[in-house]
Order: sequence, then structure tokens, then C-alpha cells
Amino acid sequence: MLELAGIIILGILAQWVAWKFKIPAILPLILIGLLVGPIAAEFFSEDGAKWIEPIWNGKKGLFPGDGLYYFVSLAISIILFEGGLTLKRSEIKSLGPVITKLITLGSAITFFGAGILANVIFGLSWELSFLFSGLIIVTGPTVITPILRNIPLKKDISTVLKWEGILIDPIGALVAVLVFEFISVEGDGGFTKTALIEFGKILLFGFTFGFTFAHALAFVINKKLIPHYLLNVVSLSTVLLVFVESEIFAHESGLLAVVVMGMVLGNGNLKNIKEILYFKESLSVLLISILFILLAANINMEDLMLLYTWKTATLFLAVVFLVRPLAVFISAWGSKLKINEKIFISWVGPRGIVAAGIASLFGSKLIKQGVSGAEYITPLVFMIVLGTVLLNATTARLFAKLAGVFLKKSEGILIVGASQVSRLIGRYLEDNARHVVLIDSNQTNIHLAQEMDLEAINTDIYSQDLDDNIELNDVGFLMALTASADINQYAINKFSEQFGENGSFRLITAEEMQDPTNNPKEGLFSHTDDFNLLTEVSRKYPKIHEIDIKSRSHYEELIEVTNNDDDMIPLLVKDKKGVLEIISSYNKAIEHVEKGYKLVYLGKQIT
Repeated sequence: MLELAGIIILGILAQWVAWKFKIPAILPLILIGLLVGPIAAEFFSEDGAKWIEPIWNGKKGLFPGDGLYYFVSLAISIILFEGGLTLKRSEIKSLGPVITKLITLGSAITFFGAGILANVIFGLSWELSFLFSGLIIVTGPTVITPILRNIPLKKDISTVLKWEGILIDPIGALVAVLVFEFISVEGDGGFTKTALIEFGKILLFGFTFGFTFAHALAFVINKKLIPHYLLNVVSLSTVLLVFVESEIFAHESGLLAVVVMGMVLGNGNLKNIKEILYFKESLSVLLISILFILLAANINMEDLMLLYTWKTATLFLAVVFLVRPLAVFISAWGSKLKINEKIFISWVGPRGIVAAGIASLFGSKLIKQGVSGAEYITPLVFMIVLGTVLLNATTARLFAKLAGVFLKKSEGILIVGASQVSRLIGRYLEDNARHVVLIDSNQTNIHLAQEMDLEAINTDIYSQDLDDNIELNDVGFLMALTASADINQYAINKFSEQFGENGSFRLITAEEMQDPTNNPKEGLFSHTDDFNLLTEVSRKYPKIHEIDIKSRSHYEELIEVTNNDDDMIPLLVKDKKGVLEIISSYNKAIEHVEKGYKLVYLGKQIT
């Protein structure tokens, strides 16, 4: 009981440490597991026993027999299901060819390149070499996000790294499953034929169970046949049922089935998808915390000593400095990415949770089957995971500066609220080379923004969804344009430090309009215009205009005219190079305005 409670406490502590110091959680989790496992047995225990023994050894242990492997299998199935829920078909279609090539051609290059290296350097059999390479294909959002969270990058770079991590998880898992099946299959002289039959069964039952149960679950949820308080636990039990049933019909097809189930649900018309996703995310955090302490603790010192050789460093360096850059540069051939951007993407390739979890599962099974060399799989993959996470966590920010992709000033703009006026302003800013993101809890507003080819996120401002969105790393300006004064002020208080380092603005309130002396520093556009007036003007005159500024005094006259006319609202000043500056109600007089600048305003055209 003490060991089990200790794992949970240490796991959550590791998650907190990871959050506090902005590092991937897998790093402290594996280090804690190694400390309470093989390191404790070797250096801190008189009888050579681990502080936490995952498998029953006759004296102590948490799981008897194959219990640990069953737990790992079920835990990974839930983690992969949650990953499948986040894969949106519409988002995949909108992704550039670079990401598509990275998860296809790049995966193939990693698979064959790392497989050949493992065979040449460590002398592993071809089957084990390609199992190893299949496992290290994956990167994963759980390791990418903490590393890049506080590095201001162009959206193109962060988008490539984010979506590569999300999409490649199930691909790497499937490749590893197929290779493992090749190794595990035993035929009477017909290995290839038997293996192909097993592949067919895996694909057939994996897709069939995943697709069928996804639609069945969506049907009973949408028809409200499940009470709300049972929604999450029924979803969880269905995931476990699909995994187990698929495994019964075709061994090792369970992981594929749950990924397919997650993808179908995530792209279907499921009304409660967000609630299920939030629940699965929380559950995944707990499972990951327990899982990796157990997996690391289960490694023996003899396994670690297998890596105490020059071959380990050679393989690691070859994967990081040869295979990864080769995959990135070939995948990005002919793209708009610059050389320095390709170099940075090549540098950032940390392996993550799925790789380590499946490696432990498959490695242990192959050892039990007596496959020669199987003892290398788990420690080799753990070495790649720990090495790449440590390397990227400690050097990514510095390397971004050296590669010239570190943004000295974040020019992106986050607009809170996606009403008509927000969409008009956002479209104008996008047309003038500014990265704009609109957020709103109203799905209709989001849909209308997306129809205007604007980046829009359907989210609740009170949730934590935006905190880990690395695609917003280039955002340095915040504009709160909702109808609610409370939400606007909350946005300023919550996000000004993260997204408004260069300027945080909100619309003034109706009360502030009545008192000319009450002019907040974060006031936006004009002290005479609140949300209602903005909305009315955008309804009557849904167009943004530009007018040339002839002199400083002319600019002041224009500001006076637009402020005193209910059908015109000043928004921005555009300099000679096309750089835009937001007009604040607190300080309407932008000091450096001169001839050649333009005033950008909403409303009827000045004649």
C-alpha cells in the first residue's frame, strides 16, 4: 500500500515540478523511477532490493505475473485514445505539405535510417532494429509543448512541430505494433504468410471495432441514453472494452482500435466531446505519472549497463545529427521554410511518452518469448527519450537564437471575441501581414471567422486551453473586444503577461464613456466608443478605410473628426513601411506620426 501511494504522490509531484520549471513531465518521472528502482537497489539498499518493485519477485512487488504488462497496455490504450480525440480531419486537410511529408516520408526515413544504424552499431537483428526505429519515430505533444512554450517563434515553425507531434504518435505506435507482430508470429515454415495474415487481422479488427464502437457510443450519448454523471465513466469503460475485445479477436490490434475510435469520435457530431476530452486529459496525467515511474523502476541495473559503451553515444548522435535532419530537410524540400528554420526543426525532435511506454511493453514481452537481443529495446529507447528531452529542454531557446528563428519582438495579435467588428479588424490585420488569432466561446462566430480565412479558436476564456498553445508563441499584443466588460478585464488580467507583452488593450465601458477623466491606460481606439457603438458602426459600414496623413496636425484633426462622428472609429496608424500601431484611447497622440503615414478607421468614408 505504501509503494502504491508513494508512486501516485511522487508522480503528481513530478508533474508539478515539470509545470513549475517548464520542462517535459516525462523527464522527472523517468528520473524518479530510476532512482527508486535500479539506482536504489544498487547504491542505497543493503539487500539489493528496489524501493519500489513493480513486479512480484517472491518477496515484494506490486503486480503479480503479467499484471504490470496488462496495466501498461490498458494505460497506453487510454492515452492513445485521448490522442486520437485531438486529431481533426479538417485541421489535417488545412496543413501544409511539410507536415504531411514529415509524418509520411519523414517517418519512413527515420524508420529505415535508425533501423540500419541500430543493426550496424549494436549488431541487433533486423527485426529488433526496425522495432527500435519504429518506436523512436514518435515525438509527441507532451514533450514538444513544454520545451517550446516560452520560445517566441514564427507560427510556421511552431505549427510544424506541434502537428508533427500530435499526428505522428498513432503512426509510430502502429508501425511499432506491426513490427512487433512480425517478430512475435511463429509459423510452420511460413513466417511471411502467417505474418501477413496477422497484419490483415490487426487492420480488420482494429478498424472495425474502433469505427463501430465510436458510432455506437456517439449514438447513445447524443440520444441522451446515458445520464450526464455517468458520461465519462461510460466512455472510459467503452474504451477499455474496445481494447480488450479487439485484442481477443486479433492480438495487438487493441491500440489501433482505440486510436481509430478516438479519431472517429473527435471528428463526429458528438455534443459532449469537450467534457470527454477534459476527463481523458486528467486521467492521462494520472496514468502517465504512475506509468513512467513504474516502467523506469522496472529496469534493472544490468539493463542500464548494456548502454555503458561507445556504441550508445554513437547511436544517439547519429539519430540526432544525421537521421532527424535528413528526414526534415527531405520532407521540407521545395517548401517556403528557410534553411535556418529547417535547421531548428531538425534540432527539436524529443521523443516522448508513447515511445517509452510501448518500448517497455514490447521489450518485456519479447524477453519473455526468449528473443535474442530483446533486452536492448527498452534501455535503448529510454536512452533516446531521456537524451533528446534533456538536449532540447536545455538548448532549444539558445539554439533558436543561434539559428536566427527567435523572434526579438512578438508581433502577433490575439483578439478576444469574434464578433463582426473583431472579424473585420482581424481580416484587415491579416491582409497587412500580421498573425491574428480570434478566440470566442460562440461556435457561430468562430465559423464565420473561419469562413473569412481567419485563424479562430473555439474556447472558453476561463479554461486553460490557451496556456499550452505553442502556435501562439509569436503573439505579443492582446485586444479584448467582447460585449462583456468583465470578460474584457479578465482577459487583460489573465493574458496580458503571456500574450500582451507589447500591448494589452480592451474596449472602454459605458460607465467610462460618461466620465472623461476615467480613461484607463488599456483603453482601446477611442474614449467615445464602446462595444455597442463599434457594433452599430460595423453593421452600417462594414468596411475599414485608410486615409493619408499630410502632417502631424492633420493627424490630430482626423482623430478629432473620427472621435466626434458616431459613424467613424479610429483603429490604427500605418507607417511608411506598412507597420501598424494600435491607437489607444488613453494616448491617442502617437508621437512619431508624420507625412506619409495613414490613419486606419472603421465606418463611413471621409470625403
